[in-house]
Amino acid sequence: MQRLSSRGTFWNKRIFPLIWFGMLAFFFFVPLRDLRSQGGMPAVFFIVPVLMAAFSYFLFKKMFFDLADEVFDAGDSLIVRFGSEQERVLLSEIINISYSYMANPARITLTLRTPGRFGKEISFMPPQRLIPFAKSPIVANLIDRIDAARRA
Repeated sequence: MQRLSSRGTFWNKRIFPLIWFGMLAFFFFVPLRDLRSQGGMPAVFFIVPVLMAAFSYFLFKKMFFDLADEVFDAGDSLIVRFGSEQERVLLSEIINISYSYMANPARITLTLRTPGRFGKEISFMPPQRLIPFAKSPIVANLIDRIDAARRA
């Protein structure tokens, strides 16, 4: 089976948010620790990290948390994995494939005829390319194969 999703998905979904929210917690708790020694701290030292954390959570939820962990090509179907759960999606069940290469990270979204275990849409991050604005060979190949599976 060929892997269609990027190996960087783990970094974007798990490691980067952990580092980001860890830094925000650090910037929240350091002024809190110094609060007693200085007699008072402006509220901005506490409000800004909390607002950044809330905004970041909603941004990460929209950009990273909905991405499939792994997607593999299994011939007439795709194997999609989120955590420990996986699902086989037949190519004939895919009604649309969209590719947004101008986003960071780039994403491929599959729209399914009938909702599966992971919903009606499945998004994943394709492998990074050297030429970012060129057509993706993964998407072009999938479109041809999905069309052939629908006609069969």
